[in-house]
Amino acid sequence: MVKIRLKRLGNKKNPYYRIVVINSDQKREGAPLAELGTYNPKTKDMKLNKNLALEWVSKGAQPSDTVSYLIKNCDDEGKLIYKEKTEKKLSKKALAKLEAEKEAQAKAAEEAAAAENTEEVVEAASEA
Repeated sequence: MVKIRLKRLGNKKNPYYRIVVINSDQKREGAPLAELGTYNPKTKDMKLNKNLALEWVSKGAQPSDTVSYLIKNCDDEGKLIYKEKTEKKLSKKALAKLEAEKEAQAKAAEEAAAAENTEEVVEAASEA
């Protein structure tokens, strides 16, 4: 069976990984069939050939949990996309306040769009 997994490189307490396609019965540092990219968890740097990774998955390669997360959360250029973690650290009151502000902004945008539409209708009526 072919797997897509991380191959650990780097020094002690300073890991650096290569994303590789390898036979499941080989060692973690064994010779890979293909190298798809690199990942540095300390600096959150990642370079991944997403098209090639998806091609290997379509051929039947099984990605590890971490690799499947990395493939799912990278953009077309192969860079990792992180969600903002600030909202998770906020209290419930602060989260409610943020949601209220977002709703207010959405309403203001809708009202502005409605005002523009009415101005266009008035201008069209005055021209006719």
